[in-house]
Amino acid sequence: MHSSETDMSIGTAEGRFLERYVDSDWGGLTAAFERVSAGFDTTPLFKEFPEGNCQVPHWGYLLKGRMLIRYREGEEEIRAGEVYYLSPGHNVAFLEDSETVAFSPTNEHAGMLEIAKKDSV
Repeated sequence: MHSSETDMSIGTAEGRFLERYVDSDWGGLTAAFERVSAGFDTTPLFKEFPEGNCQVPHWGYLLKGRMLIRYREGEEEIRAGEVYYLSPGHNVAFLEDSETVAFSPTNEHAGMLEIAKKDSV
């Protein structure tokens, strides 16, 4: 199984955040390329989620940039060249223009997109 970024569906394209993803026949995972501008913060997107945080786990690799991950328990910074795991209950602030490859459980990812789309309208 393989896919190129140009063949993937656009999941979220909101000015400063572009996500292209593929999820069919990927073993229950959604693979996504994300390009995000510095200053973008996910907090407003997840206001309808419990405690205002994304409840979907994500595994990935940060190709470019820096991300600040906020949990109730504290924060951590992820830099270009690092792999990461974001457990449920997080928000992300992008400190620099960033590019990432991320993997998430398909069903949970689809639910997250629906809520985020509804809230951004």
